[in-house]
Amino acid sequence: MLGARKAKTGQPSPYASRADFCRIFESNMNSLYLLAFLLTADQTLAEQCFVGSLHISQERNHVFREWAESWARRAIILNAIRMVRPSRTAAHTESAKNRSAWPKMMTRAEMAGIMELPAFERFVFVMSVLERYSDQECSLHLGCMRADVVAARSRALEQMGRSAEIVSAVAGQEDAQLTRLADLFHCSPPSRLTKPTTRLIAASS
Repeated sequence: MLGARKAKTGQPSPYASRADFCRIFESNMNSLYLLAFLLTADQTLAEQCFVGSLHISQERNHVFREWAESWARRAIILNAIRMVRPSRTAAHTESAKNRSAWPKMMTRAEMAGIMELPAFERFVFVMSVLERYSDQECSLHLGCMRADVVAARSRALEQMGRSAEIVSAVAGQEDAQLTRLADLFHCSPPSRLTKPTTRLIAASS
């Protein structure tokens, strides 16, 4: 019936298509990969999270086209949570290790400060500070109390020494910087990421 209505009116669907999500993941590859890397703190997991989130986004129906980009970022976050399973009750909430394996960009002080946070604190920081999720949204996605989110963010800021560009951005409420990680940091994802993305675009066209 929907198809018939579309043919009759000649109006394009207001919902994002598989091809739309492919274009979003390709054009925003740096920003989306960086988000995945900051959350997973592991290059291999970040790549898997990126590609897996593209599949997840494409499977969602009835996402308005103008919301597709924010939905793609949401898919990255939810997929990273599923993969890493950060928990405040974990016996050992370890931070990222083996810095020598990080892409060069990730060794910058402000980046390393986030990467070295314990997993739960890292997720809370990225979600609530960089992506501007509310404490309620964070608590729902992470399966914890709002008070746990507030406490984790406080610990994260304390561990980072309340320094670097991110903290000053928070204090200044620079929304443009905080809305997109790419506005704060710039890095290039591994070139091999372009291959699965290109294949998915071809399959969706």
